[in-house]
Amino acid sequence: MPGLRERKKQRTRDALLRAALELFTTKGFEETTVDEITEIVEVSQRTFFRYFANKEEAAFAVQEMVEARFVQSLRERPAEEAPLVALRGAILGAWEAMGQSIEEVVPVELHMSTYQMIESTPSLLAAHLRRSMEAEDEIARVIAEREGLDVDSDPRPRVAVAAFSGVMRVTGRLWGAGEDTSVESIRELTEQYLDHLGPALAGNWRTP
Repeated sequence: MPGLRERKKQRTRDALLRAALELFTTKGFEETTVDEITEIVEVSQRTFFRYFANKEEAAFAVQEMVEARFVQSLRERPAEEAPLVALRGAILGAWEAMGQSIEEVVPVELHMSTYQMIESTPSLLAAHLRRSMEAEDEIARVIAEREGLDVDSDPRPRVAVAAFSGVMRVTGRLWGAGEDTSVESIRELTEQYLDHLGPALAGNWRTP
């Protein structure tokens, strides 16, 4: 169990993160200054930079937590599952558990609004695409490891992850343009679109 000092540091980080995301989503990312964030929490700039390298890192902090949960969920999927089946189960399972995990840091609605803000902010969207490419590489390596393949010589892990990630981007855009910003909404939309991908691509690679 974390000690008193660690809990205090976590509370400070969460307060800074919530203040930052509230300002980003109401005032705008570019228009928000670090001084405005620290003023709300009543700490110094030095304290902010102790937890976040810059505003961009704060903007993606909760999303990074979500992505880490997804990768961990993927690693824990049953070994006999075909790759796209494992990816589908991991993302849907991660969304089921994610609501509570996000709520421990910021309100779920604030995280969802942040996602929409990222999609509509050019500088953050560029960073989001870069981060997505890095995440796809990590996921492809996890899939290759599950299947006993060399990700650099066998194209199937990267192809499968590219298809999966394409569905994630489509559903993210559709969800972001809608009125329902709940976790349940994006989970249902994701499941619907992945179900259309599955019949075409979800073969078992171990079948001779």
